[in-house]
Amino acid sequence: MHTWPNLLSSSPTGPGHPSHRMPEGPELHLASHFVNEACRELVFGGCVEKSPVSRNPEVPFESSAYHISALARGKELRLTLSPLPGAQPPQGPLALVFRFGMTGSFQLVPSDALPPHAHLRFYTAPPGPRLALCFVDIRRFGHWDLGGKWQPGRGPCVLLEYEQFRLCPSRENVLRNLADKAFDRPICEALLDQRFFNGIGNYLRAEILYRLRIPPFEKARTVLEALQQRRPSPELTLSQKIRAKLQNPDLLELCHSVPKEVVQLGGSWTLGAQSPHSNPRRHSRVGAWESRERGLWPQDPPTPSATVSCRGQVPQEEIQGSTEGS
Repeated sequence: MHTWPNLLSSSPTGPGHPSHRMPEGPELHLASHFVNEACRELVFGGCVEKSPVSRNPEVPFESSAYHISALARGKELRLTLSPLPGAQPPQGPLALVFRFGMTGSFQLVPSDALPPHAHLRFYTAPPGPRLALCFVDIRRFGHWDLGGKWQPGRGPCVLLEYEQFRLCPSRENVLRNLADKAFDRPICEALLDQRFFNGIGNYLRAEILYRLRIPPFEKARTVLEALQQRRPSPELTLSQKIRAKLQNPDLLELCHSVPKEVVQLGGSWTLGAQSPHSNPRRHSRVGAWESRERGLWPQDPPTPSATVSCRGQVPQEEIQGSTEGS
């Protein structure tokens, strides 16, 4: 009997263990927790420093004393720089929205020990040891925008805006738009469309489709139309209906619960400094699913040793950081 490793437990968690997953909704959410926790008692000061090799915009902000806070939504993270009362020069808060691309992360480090590829740096003010909050991005696909506005066209966050995602009109954001050409594509591609699944990426779609045993190249409209027909029996009590949903979640429900599981697993964002993202895709089921053309799945799932790496097979939408990507 062939078995696959559990994707969500394949990466070690806890302080000091880097994530082996490309940054998706849960990683952005954990990164925001890390920034808020690590920077809560810190006062930052001076200019924001950008590396000369980054093609992202300069951050025209200078303050003698300011705080940093973060908020995540789907595959985006908003960083807010808030000057303290009496800080010079007088000015209002400035917000930046980050998309992490393939390898983005935040790290808090001593200012004299900056990590490689620290493309944006925020320094603490004296007294005390000088620290730097760094946006680190090895592959440089990450991006930041000034102004603090979420990228237009993205749907509700599957993690933090689940009531909007799940209920009318937001569950309907998917089901009422099934005529959209996005749903002409295979379900494994449609799940990356951030207009409908804001926060879902490669490993999350892999886990969701695997749990439901949905062939990844099944037409998205076919899969989602089946959800319209799914109605609980009117004879069931409310507790029975809730139990049935918990025992047999559908695709849209797993789009919330699976990211939530990742957040509950935690990671190196919760204590100390956030480790950079690496991207060994050896546990990814996405590449393994491509063996479907050879008739190996779902009738005969490949063994872990047969799993194909999907490094280099990331959709262009995600690489370019468009509405459908990171």
